[in-house]
Amino acid sequence: MDMILKTTNLCKNFKGQTAVNNVSLNIQRNSVYGLLGPNGAGKSTILKMLTGILRPTSGEIEFDGHAWNRSDLQSIGALIEMPPLYENLTAYENLKVRTLALGLPDTRIEEVLRIVDLTGTRKKKSGHFSLGMKQRLGIALALLSSPKLLILDEPTNGLDPIGIQELRELICSFPAHGITVILSSHILSEVEQIAEHIGIISAGKLGYESKINKGTSLEEIFMRVVAANNERGEK
Repeated sequence: MDMILKTTNLCKNFKGQTAVNNVSLNIQRNSVYGLLGPNGAGKSTILKMLTGILRPTSGEIEFDGHAWNRSDLQSIGALIEMPPLYENLTAYENLKVRTLALGLPDTRIEEVLRIVDLTGTRKKKSGHFSLGMKQRLGIALALLSSPKLLILDEPTNGLDPIGIQELRELICSFPAHGITVILSSHILSEVEQIAEHIGIISAGKLGYESKINKGTSLEEIFMRVVAANNERGEK
């Protein structure tokens, strides 16, 4: 199997507390991978290590066939927490700021606006956007550098049903364009509709990783993993 990203025994400790405990992920190229887990399970900490925001305490990250290094961030787009927007600027202007920083041509702005369906926003300031539009603009910012891997942390949080549907369709379109997506969420039904493969994290440990098979009860597996990890933690 062609893996774009692998982690081996990835660990992160904060002041003696273990937030991520020996996590080994296998992310297949040109797929959507759902990283599931309850709030506080360690999902965001893992994603922050993959994007260089946090340094692992131990373990290895392999990206595109080699040991991860900071230059790989040119090939990794990410939306972690709220999109980093200048609310007094339009969608185009927000993207223009980033293209100047990255040394990219203006033609790329129009391309990503088209991908996330924000070409009609014109002079509207991003501070007046709906939450769904802000999320899509955040994804547009992450797509500017034409990444091979896109990392999205709880992207549907707070969205209304229409916003969720629009974002779901957008995410599902990426693998056909050569973009692998890692999507973290605690909402099982969302991941079930988007992801091809899933990993379930609980109490900092990876309790399950597999392709999603029809007829499999994701809720049952999720509850089993969480209960098993809670039992281990209590012993």
